[in-house]
Amino acid sequence: MRVKIHTEGTNILLILLLILVVINLSAWMFIRPAVIPIVFSAVCGVFYLFVVNFFRSPRRTFRGDRENVVVSSVDGTVVALEEVFEPEVLRRKVRMLSVFMTVLNVHANWFPVDGEVLLVRHHKGRFLSAYLPKASIENERSTVLIRANNGQELLVRQIAGAVARRIVTYAEPGERSNIEDHMGFIKFGSRVDIYLPLDAEIKVKIGDKTVGGITEVAHLATKS
Repeated sequence: MRVKIHTEGTNILLILLLILVVINLSAWMFIRPAVIPIVFSAVCGVFYLFVVNFFRSPRRTFRGDRENVVVSSVDGTVVALEEVFEPEVLRRKVRMLSVFMTVLNVHANWFPVDGEVLLVRHHKGRFLSAYLPKASIENERSTVLIRANNGQELLVRQIAGAVARRIVTYAEPGERSNIEDHMGFIKFGSRVDIYLPLDAEIKVKIGDKTVGGITEVAHLATKS
């Protein structure tokens, strides 16, 4: 597994570093006793490392059997697993699997299946806590519809949270999806829902931890 800084964070980290350097130089020049700028610099260093950690972008390789497999799109915790009616795109009953990310998780989003992207749609909305069930239909969100290689369709929804205010979606209609590729990125705490066919075999339960691009969350039934 290789880790690098995500392109979404490059400019933010550079600007933040320059700001912190200027502030800390001023503190060392004008503030006394010396213990104050020492403590201040230490706090700034910890804060900067925290932001760097948030924008880490691991490249992952799935080692299992890829046929009919659905992997988690994100690192996080399974917070919902229920049968719902999806009203915006699929317009039918499906099984919704939701994974919540804290600010400590990797925030890159992976494609959950190998297949073809059919639709990408952005929905404006509110910025409620992504942990709330109604966040799926009320919050700012981006929807990606994918047809898996076996012909089954599933929907992935990136959901902004109370802190997350920017959803980035790389998926484009007509392109191939690959479970080792990034589908998008959400900045600063959020949630991703996967809407699965009712006959999908679920491999996780509420409270389970997932690793994006690695953890098998479901198996799709073979389409007859």
